[in-house]
This record gives sequence, structure tokens and C-alpha cells, in this order.
Amino acid sequence: MKFVHFRPMAPSQQAKSSKSARGLLTGLAVGACLLAGLTGAGAQAPATRPPASPQATPQVTPQAAPQAVPGFWDPRRRPERPDLSRLTVIRFLTETDYPPFNFTGADGNPAGFNVDLARALCEEIKVTCTVQMRRFETLVDALTSNRGDAIIASMAVSPQLRARVDFTDPYYRVPARFVSRKDAVMPEIRPEYLEGKKVGVIAGSAHEAYLKALFTDAELHAYPSDDAMRAALRRGEVDFIFGDAISLAFWINGTDSGDCCAFSGGPFVESRFFGEGIGIAVRKGNDVLRQALNWAMFRVWEKGRYTDLWLRYFSVSPF
Repeated sequence: MKFVHFRPMAPSQQAKSSKSARGLLTGLAVGACLLAGLTGAGAQAPATRPPASPQATPQVTPQAAPQAVPGFWDPRRRPERPDLSRLTVIRFLTETDYPPFNFTGADGNPAGFNVDLARALCEEIKVTCTVQMRRFETLVDALTSNRGDAIIASMAVSPQLRARVDFTDPYYRVPARFVSRKDAVMPEIRPEYLEGKKVGVIAGSAHEAYLKALFTDAELHAYPSDDAMRAALRRGEVDFIFGDAISLAFWINGTDSGDCCAFSGGPFVESRFFGEGIGIAVRKGNDVLRQALNWAMFRVWEKGRYTDLWLRYFSVSPF
């Protein structure tokens, strides 16, 4: 287990946060989908999350060209500032090894998109926070037994988890997208455009169910793993592959792809297939903390700090 303690920055330091990319967010607040996958019927279903990046360490250098940055907050629905006087410390729990969202930094401390976002929220609330790293499957039990106050670990919201914990508003979602070889990129994809085309997808996934429901004229090829599906595209065995865009973005930009491929068409956002989003979990009934985090997330987004974090960790836009 890794454990780190930090305090909020002074207001003068916070003022240095860049606001240059803030305008990219407006209009994208409702344009995203979840990568929780189809949830089962069992009440004891485990916490879920999107697949981790195949890279051992995240790409943290923003690309030169502008890219779309998702925003999940409506500027017309500004939350009121809650009473923060009862918050003295927030004990965040996160995953141990899930780059680029959570990983151990070079200094041995927790690092990653989730950790940096937690740090930004604490600075906004102006409260001392800690971050403790645990195995993903132990996080909910640690929260419910009061060994932490909030889980920020790319945890997908589901009805099963809502029975055990409460969630903030989503702080990111993962669209589904098609990928093709670079010599066959399509700017737009509709079901009729893929008639007779071979499309790779992970067997039993929400993405497969989505294609079966809506892309009925495509020739689906189911694969047991991401690696097998992506290798099929590289070899030309399929015309497209379809899956979660964050994982695919890292593959496209990494060495494993051999610079073969690129996104085709835009994001797909059917929440009926892909779930409710990625939220911060708090103990049942802890509305003080949940409302404080929702307010702080809106503020971090409004000031452009969320954009800064997104561009730092995601050099190829999933959107």
C-alpha cells in the first residue's frame, strides 16, 4: 500500500492554472458514453472500470495540434457552494497500478490522472487530503469500513454499486469508437456504411451487443482479447475494430500499433449499452462530501484545470 499526504496550494499558486483551453469544453458536456459494460443481474457484482492503457507509463506531453477535450458539466447549471466547514480532511482511496489513471510515480508516491484530479479538488475545497493506494477489488470494503472517505479510481457507476456506496456526478466517460487502417479511414460511420464490412470486437462485450443491435449488416468477428482484435486489424483480417476509445487511443499512439491505424468516424454515446459513467464513490449518506466534490469538480472544470489535466495525460483524443 502506498500513502501520500498533501495540502491545498495557496490562492496565488492556483491562479497560475491555464485557462486557454477552457472553450473546448462547452458543447461536449453531454457527448460521451460510459465504458462500464453491460452490468449483470447479481447483487454482488464487483466494481468495474475501463481497461487500463497498455503503456507502462502514461504519455504526459500534450500534442501540438488542438484536440477535443470532454466536459461533463453544464455551465448553465452552476452548483451552489455547499457548507464546507465540516470538512477537515478527505482520505482518498485509489488503485495501485492502472496507468495513466493511477500508478506509482518515480518518487514512490501515488500519481496519475485520478490522483492529480483529487489534488485539484482538495485545493479547491481548501482542505487537507491524503491518498492511499490499494488493490482495486478492496476499495469498496475499505470505504464502507471507514478506512477512507472517497474512492477516485476509475470506478464505473452501476446499480449494484449504488446499493453499497453513493457517487458524485461523472468526472469522465469513455466513448466507443471504430478504428481502421490509415489507408481506409472514414470521416463518418453509419450502420449502412459498414454493410458487408468485417468488424472486430471483443466477444461478450457491451460493444459487441451494440453492434449486433445497430450494425446488423456488418460482418462481426469476435475476439477473446484486445491484443487479438488489434492484431487482426494490423494484419488486414478485419476492416475495422470497435471498442472503448481511451484504450484504443493509447494503442494508436503507442509502439504496439506500428503506426498502422487511426480512428474512423466519431464517438458513439449509447448509455443504454455502456453504463452510467465514472464517478467518485463516498459512503452511503455522506451528502456533505458528495456535494462538496461535485461543487469542486465544477469549479476545477470552469477554471480550465480539468482541461489541463486531460491534455497532459491523453495526447490522442478519444473524442
